[in-house]
Amino acid sequence: MSVPEQLRYSEEHEWVAGLDTEDGVVTIGITAYAADALGEIVFLELQPGEGDPVEAGEPCGEVESTKSVSDIYSPVSGEVTAINAAVIDEPKVINDDPYGEGWIFKVRISEEPGDLLDAEAYGKLIEES
Repeated sequence: MSVPEQLRYSEEHEWVAGLDTEDGVVTIGITAYAADALGEIVFLELQPGEGDPVEAGEPCGEVESTKSVSDIYSPVSGEVTAINAAVIDEPKVINDDPYGEGWIFKVRISEEPGDLLDAEAYGKLIEES
């Protein structure tokens, strides 16, 4: 299972890219492990819209698959700056390319996230699952 080194991960299986960018905007999605466990994703709902706040560890949407419905948790606190309309319209993109075209939303972080895992720690977490 692919665990890209440059990303950071939540224990709820979301990934974060861009923590080192100057503008403080990060990209968030769900991991390949989560997408695989869910099966074919058929529906995605996000509660916050652009300009709305999100809180680290709090639910901010749901992903529905042929197997189940699961919450999406924001791994960071801040303001939503973009939502990927392509995955709302065609959620299967998340299954096909979870770390690329399957990103879900972007957030301008308001505080440094403290509890994100690096690739090695996330790899160990999913091995134990």
